[in-house]
This record gives sequence, C-alpha cells and structure tokens, in this order.
Amino acid sequence: MAKFNLSDYATVEERLKAFWADENNKDARIVTVNHTKDAALWVIETRIYLTAGDQATDLPKTTGWASEANSDPFALERCETSSIGRALANYIYSGNKRPSREEMEKVARMDWLERAASLNTIEELRDLYAQAKANHASTEVLEGLKGYAQRFEASQAKGTGRGVSNS
Repeated sequence: MAKFNLSDYATVEERLKAFWADENNKDARIVTVNHTKDAALWVIETRIYLTAGDQATDLPKTTGWASEANSDPFALERCETSSIGRALANYIYSGNKRPSREEMEKVARMDWLERAASLNTIEELRDLYAQAKANHASTEVLEGLKGYAQRFEASQAKGTGRGVSNS
C-alpha cells in the first residue's frame, strides 16, 4: 500500500483560493474543456488565462489535463477538479507537493481496490475492508470494497468461481 500523508497535499479548493486572492489574477479566467471521446473515460483540459485578451486569442498561461474512469456518478466532477488542480500546479499554485490531495486520494482509492482484486476469499475481502475502515479510508473506498465482496459472493453462489471484476 502506498505510504503518504494526505495532509501534506493541498486541496484544489485551497489552490483556487490562493489563485483568486492573488491581485495579479483579478482579470483571470479558468476554463475547462471536455475532450471525452470514449464513454468509459472522462478527459478534461483546464486552461488558465490571465486576461480577457489572452482568452480571446486563445493564449492560456498554462493548461492541465486529467482523466478518470467513468465508474460512478461523480467521476466527471473528480476529473474536472483534478484538471483544475493540475493547471494551477502547472502555473505557480502547487502548494508544498505538486499533486493535489484529490489526486493522492485517487491513488489511495486505487491501492485498496487493486488489493481487493487480488484476493481469493470472502474472508480476505472482509479483513481488507476492516483494515481500510481502521485506516480511515474514504466512504467511496469502503463502498467499492463492499461492491467487490457482493460480486464475489454472487459469483460463488452461481458457481462461476471468483469472477470478480472492477466494473
């Protein structure tokens, strides 16, 4: 499991507050563009323009890109937030660590779910759930682990073997 402290990472909201508090950004614009071409994956670009003239001539100061598997109703929002955070980091608002807290939460979420995919018994999944809960994993992670357990039990009931997937 990845070892890092989420409190070491600035949130995108914190970066946005710093950006808008900066007197140099009073005429700035943050524009997000959806580049999604496949229903399974959101792709968002964020462009930061420092002036209306920059936007009119499409000369962003910086950009940021993010992608997110279309796995739940909030995937698009997470993708847009990550894209904004990356654009701000690519400019001068990276905080004490370049990735945003939201990006590192995604790493933590994927770590728990990848571990679940490698397990072979319902007992192992229950133990992993207990570990995740004890480590204050997000509600999203805990729900994802419950989903693995439910699919595992359903595949066992059908006699199809493990058959657990991440979808």
